[in-house]
Formats: sequence, C-alpha cells, structure tokens
Amino acid sequence: MPKTASVSPRPALATDLMTSLGELLRQWLPRQRWFAGKDRPVSELGLLSMTELFPGCLHLLVHTGHGGLPGPGGVPAGDCYQLLLGVRKNLSPRLGRALIGRAERGPLAGLTIYDALHDPRSAQLLLERLRHPGAAGPLRFEGDPSVHVPAGLPPRLLETEQSNSSLVYGDEFILKVFRRIQPGVNPDLEVPVALTGQGCRRVPAPVAWFRTTHPQGATLGVLQPYLRDASDGWALALQALASGDDFTVQAHELGRAMAEVHLALAAAFPRSGHDGNGSTAAAMTERLESAAHSVPALRPFVPGLQSAFGALATCDSGPPAQRVHGDLHLGQVLRAGREWFVIDFEGEPSRPLAERCTAQSPVRDIAGMLRSFDYAARQRRPWRPEWARRCREAFCGGYAALAGWDPRKKHGLLRAYETDRAVYEVLYEARHRPDWLPVPMAAIERLAVRGD
Repeated sequence: MPKTASVSPRPALATDLMTSLGELLRQWLPRQRWFAGKDRPVSELGLLSMTELFPGCLHLLVHTGHGGLPGPGGVPAGDCYQLLLGVRKNLSPRLGRALIGRAERGPLAGLTIYDALHDPRSAQLLLERLRHPGAAGPLRFEGDPSVHVPAGLPPRLLETEQSNSSLVYGDEFILKVFRRIQPGVNPDLEVPVALTGQGCRRVPAPVAWFRTTHPQGATLGVLQPYLRDASDGWALALQALASGDDFTVQAHELGRAMAEVHLALAAAFPRSGHDGNGSTAAAMTERLESAAHSVPALRPFVPGLQSAFGALATCDSGPPAQRVHGDLHLGQVLRAGREWFVIDFEGEPSRPLAERCTAQSPVRDIAGMLRSFDYAARQRRPWRPEWARRCREAFCGGYAALAGWDPRKKHGLLRAYETDRAVYEVLYEARHRPDWLPVPMAAIERLAVRGD
C-alpha cells in the first residue's frame, strides 16, 4: 500500500488550507450527487472545521455560499458539507475515481487530494474510531456499549445514488456518512434510537455514531446493522412488474409495517394538537409557487393544484400530527425474509432540520408511498395503472387494519398530500434527473383536475 504523506497542518497553517483546496473543491463539489447547489454558482467557500483523523486523512466541514447574510450563531448563510479528504504524494490507479486534484498552492502544494471514503485504509480506520469511543478535536465518537463491532471488517462504498455516502463493513454493518450537515441531532439517529426504546423491530438500531461540537453541534454519521439478505421495496416492485406478478400481498404487509412504525413513533414522541389545516395549506401553496418559479412546466397546472390545497380548509383534519418518516417511498423500505424494515429517517435533506423534526400528519408518509407505487408502475411500457391502483389499495388496507383509521376515507387530505409530494418530485427531477420529469408531471396533470 502506498505510503501516505505526512499532513499534519500546524495550527497557523490550518486556516490556509483553502488556499490549497479552494479551487479544487469549487470544481469537484458541484459534480457530486449529494451537493445541493448544482443550479447555483458557488460564490463562497470557507473552512469551518478541520481535524486530522489520522495521518493522510483530513476531516473537514466546509461552507458553500451563494451570497447572503450570516445565519444563527454567526455561521455564514448557505450549506455546510462534511468531507473526508485523503492526501498523498501520488494516488494509486485503483483510487482514480476518488481523485479531486493536485494542490498547487498553500500548505498542501504538490500533494494529491482525493475522497477518502473510497480508500479501504481510510474506511477501516474510520471504523476503528467508531469501535473505540473518544474524541478527536471537535469530533466525538460514541456508541452502544452492549454491541460488539468486530475489528478488520472489509469496507466497500455503496455506489447507489443518494444524498449521503454509505460504507458497508463485512456485510455486517453499514455506516451512513451525512454530507450536508445541519446543526442538531439528525433524525436518522434520533428516531431509530427512540423506536428501539419502544421495542419496535422494524428499524435497525444504531450501534455507533459520531458528531461534531464545532462550529455547532451536529450529527455526522450513524453505524447500524446491515441487512445483508434484504432487498429494497423498489427493486422488489420492479421485479414483480417485469415478471407480471402481483405485488398486493407485499403491499398489504408493508402497510401494516408502516402502521406499526407510526404507532411506535406516536408513543416515542409527543403528539401535536391540530391548529386546523390552514397553516399546512399555506405551506403547501408556498412550495408550489416556489417550484413553479423554478420549473416552468408546472405553471399551467398551478390553479388546479392550488384547489387541492384550498380544499384542506373544509376537509377532515385526520389523525393527530406526530413524528413521521418524512420521505417515505419504496427505496426506503427493505424486505428481509418475510419482514419489512424501514430505514433512512433523515427526511427530505433539502428541508431545514427543525422542520423535519416537527410533528406532521402521518398522511404525509402514506402519500409518499402511494406516489412510489405510481413511480414503479411507470417504469414499464406500456404503463400499468391498474398495478399501481391495486398496490395502493392493498397498502392502505394493511395500514388501516393496524392503525385504526383508513387513509382511503381521508379523500381531501390524501389528495393534498399527494399533490404536495408530486410538486416536490417535479422539482427534484428537474434538478437531478431531467429524464424522469415526465413521471411526476403525469401525476401533476391528474391531480390538477381531480375533484375528489
């Protein structure tokens, strides 16, 4: 294995790191799947925190800005990203995909910079940090002392598209490294810990995690058991469509599983009383107007979509608001054996952390899953709307059997939340996967004229 360069920047030089890294990161960050500012030029780039995790690997929190005033606590407005950067004199060919570039100036001049999560050595050393709780500068490594994590588990970086980065260790554990960092406890740590305390077995329990205390407290990563023989719901749904099989039995069981999770969430976190649907409708309308400003294809449908939100004022307010998943779809559920598991409680990363942690209607999650069945059905040609319809019915039936209320009887509420979800999908696809834009746009056309 090539030797790493000695890169222990002296305190006086630490603030000069951006002299070495600034231009490289300006070019590299917008190309990353998890970078949220692809549609805006990076006008500001600054170092918020730097820690040498071990020789040859720097942990950085960097600020990217697009203009604006400082936010709470004096932290600049914009986004904060977590980077683990490897530094070597020369990069081995096997790490070619991880290359960021060669620094030409500053304290790292002449050294090669790369994404250290691609490096097995760095990934193994990161696991060692998690195996032995302690501190490294502002970083804190913590865990459940009752769970033993073996040493020497071989790491592999998952290549699937996502808003974070995940490392699998020996097919026994998976470490999610959050990329876009917001102050506070990340729901993907908070919620599974709380559900484990409720005895809910539908969510893998965190075994270790790490966080930072500077510039503000924030969760950086979570280690959980890896369900090695599991398949995600999206893959299973596509398999069923490809083979012409029905998916209603699985959808019904998934509905029951989600009701079980919602009941556990309601027990673990305080529920919220209703202040009417007015504020919810206003927030949905604001998101619609913002999305229509960014995606011109939405504009002709705005009046019809607004009617779905306006109807909230007179429809049944539904079940009490509570903590929910926040970004539920077929890719966020796993089936291992005959059991469904729910993962990724981070919510929609584009929304503020405080908003993602607030109590919301469980109909929000249900609408997300119903939209996901439609997404799956549209992956086949010709489109099979009856497949999606049967799955929707089965999911809602399974949910109602355990939850004590039936989503299908909350017509106005469900239509509003489905519309809000479809608007989010349009904005997401326009920014990240333009070829997929016709999928949510088809739902937009339907929801804009539907009167139920």
